[in-house]
Amino acid sequence: MPSLDPQTPITDSKRPPGPWQILWKKFSHNPYAMIGLVVLLFFVVVGLLAPFITKYDPAAIDLMFANLQPGAGGHLLGTDELGRDILSRLLFSTRISLLIGFSVALSSVAIGTVIGAVSGYFGGWADTISMRIVDVMNSVPTLFLNILVLAIFGSQIKYMILILALTSWMSIARLVRGTFLQLREMQYVEAARAIGVSSWGIIFRHLLRNASFPIIVNATLMVGGAILSESALSYLGLGIQAPATSWGLMLSNAQEFMLVDPKQALYPGLCILLVVLAVNFIGDGIRDALDPRQQATKSRRRLDQWRKNYSKSEN
Repeated sequence: MPSLDPQTPITDSKRPPGPWQILWKKFSHNPYAMIGLVVLLFFVVVGLLAPFITKYDPAAIDLMFANLQPGAGGHLLGTDELGRDILSRLLFSTRISLLIGFSVALSSVAIGTVIGAVSGYFGGWADTISMRIVDVMNSVPTLFLNILVLAIFGSQIKYMILILALTSWMSIARLVRGTFLQLREMQYVEAARAIGVSSWGIIFRHLLRNASFPIIVNATLMVGGAILSESALSYLGLGIQAPATSWGLMLSNAQEFMLVDPKQALYPGLCILLVVLAVNFIGDGIRDALDPRQQATKSRRRLDQWRKNYSKSEN
C-alpha cells in the first residue's frame, strides 16, 4: 500500500501525451506521409554519403567511354555523351537540389514570418505597408524576375537561393498575418500585456508558438516548389552551371539526346518526381495530423483486440 505521507512526492507514471507526441502519432498512422518521409530521408542520406557511394568524379570527362549502357564498364547507370558517370551526377545533384530546396524554404519562412507577424500584431500603418508590398510582389512575374536577376548577377547557388526566397515569402506572410489577427485577441495575450511583457516578447514567445504548425505545413510544401523552380531555371540554362550539377541541369543537357539516349532524362526526372511527391505527402500528412477532425487510423488487429477486451457483457 503506498505511503500517505504528505512529504512524499506524488509521481504519475502515465503522463498525458504532449502536442508533438499527438502530432507524431497521427502522422505515423498516415501511410502516404510515412512513405514520403522514408523517401525524403533516403535522398538526404544518399546526398550526404555521395562521395562514399560512388568512386567516379561527376565532372570527369572521358570521351572514350561516352554513351555507355547501364552496367557497362563498371558504370551502374551508364554514361552521358561526355563519358561522365550518370549515377555520380545523380548523387551529387541530390546535394545541390535538396540544399536549394530547404534553404529557399527556410529563408522564405523567416522573411514571411517576420513580416506577417509585424503586420498581424501591430496592424495600422505597419499592416497597410506590409500588405501593399505583398501585393506588389505578387503582381511581378516571378519567372521573369528570376531570369532577370540570374542573368545579371550570375547563376551561383547563393544568388539562386536569394532570388527564389525573395519571390516565395508572400504566402507565408499572409498566413502568419491572418493567424496573428486571431491570436492577438486571445485572453493569454491580454494577460501577457497586463504583466508587462513587451510586444516582441508576446510575438516570439507566445503567438509564434501557436502559429508554428501551419507554418511548418507550408514550409514543407515550399521545399518541393523550390526544387521545381531550380530545375526549371537550370533547364533554361540560367541555373546551376558546370562543373557543378543538379537534376535540372542534367535534364537540360539530356534534351538533345532524347531520341538517342532517353535514359539521361529519365533518371533526373524520376528523382525530381519522387522528391516532390515525398515532400507533398509529408506536408499533407502534417496538415491532416493538425486537423482535429481527423482521427488516427487504427489497425484491424487493434480494433479486434479492443472489442475482445471491452465488449464482454457482464454476468
